[in-house]
Amino acid sequence: MIAILLGLTAVVLLVAGPTMIVQGLVGRRSVTSELAQQRITFPADEGLPAGLHRYAGTPVHTGAQARAFADLIGAHVAKATGGRTYSEIADEWMAGGRTDERLARLRETAFMGQSLRGALLGAYQAWQITVLVLALGAVFTVMGAAFLALALHGI
Repeated sequence: MIAILLGLTAVVLLVAGPTMIVQGLVGRRSVTSELAQQRITFPADEGLPAGLHRYAGTPVHTGAQARAFADLIGAHVAKATGGRTYSEIADEWMAGGRTDERLARLRETAFMGQSLRGALLGAYQAWQITVLVLALGAVFTVMGAAFLALALHGI
């Protein structure tokens, strides 16, 4: 009875594992394709903060690159807004009667920057999920092979 259960579990794992690997690769290809379509490229080396120099002039095609570019946008937005959030600037603009053009432009800058940053972080998170799915697929495949070996040897 145990050999039959191990065999059935092996079959399920040997189907699920490779399926997860394929889906992880498809997801990764999708993220790469979407990022490539955006034609985002890091600026030249002199325009990058410390830690991002390795990306100078390269296009954004991976999750790690999307995260790094999101950090770059975050740094630019923080510099432009003096570290204030969109919400803080919008509150100040509304409290002033919505007439201050400088605050209106700053509010737009904060909104657009945070929106772009959020989209890139979403791509990074999707990339991270593909890593998880690929790893689980590999683990399931190895476990399935081990269970099948145990079942065939009549454990």
